Amino acid sequence: MAKLVITIDGPAGSGKSSAAKLLAARIGAAFLDTGAMYRAATLAAMQNRCDLNDIKQLEKIIDETNFEFEMKSGQMAVKINGSDITEEIRDPQVTANVYFIASAQSLRERLVRMQREIAAEYEKIVTEGRDQGTVAFPDAEFKFFLTADSAQRAKRRAKELTGNGHKVDINKLQEEIEKRDKQDTTRKIAPLIPAADAKLVDTTSLTLEQVVEKILELIKK
Repeated sequence: MAKLVITIDGPAGSGKSSAAKLLAARIGAAFLDTGAMYRAATLAAMQNRCDLNDIKQLEKIIDETNFEFEMKSGQMAVKINGSDITEEIRDPQVTANVYFIASAQSLRERLVRMQREIAAEYEKIVTEGRDQGTVAFPDAEFKFFLTADSAQRAKRRAKELTGNGHKVDINKLQEEIEKRDKQDTTRKIAPLIPAADAKLVDTTSLTLEQVVEKILELIKK
């Protein structure tokens, strides 16, 4: 395991990925985007036209697919069986289907195992997701949980999607985010909740730089 593990959890659009990426760059650590891992598993299932309600089929696909997660230049490049799908996993349809992977314990266990294997390769790592401080790395030295109101999170997500060429209905996007929040926080397996020892950071009115400065300040304390 890495000598220094910093976890950043939070709901979609809270800024956890951007904050984790920038924080990792600031302290010279590796950046682990676990959301990309769940998206990759989801895309693999979709490419295989798998019934997303069939856990056994999903287990087989994850076990038999060659996933590559390479950290370079502050980004996490993702490949499925040698094909780069870093951009494809951000498609809104993939986002909508991630729930099927995230809500099954046997599938989460496989992905958590991958996350720990990756962390073992680095001295320092900043990892973000929804259960990093509670399940994947419960003994992490520093844990943070980012929050923000759903309207602000929808604006951030819309900016990201339009920047990638997608058309966005921001009202519908906010509804989808709130639906995902409910799914994540009420699922029986690894629900989205702050670790008991996590520091809470409300990012609603903060810039990315301010969020990272806040995290660094809390670490120094």
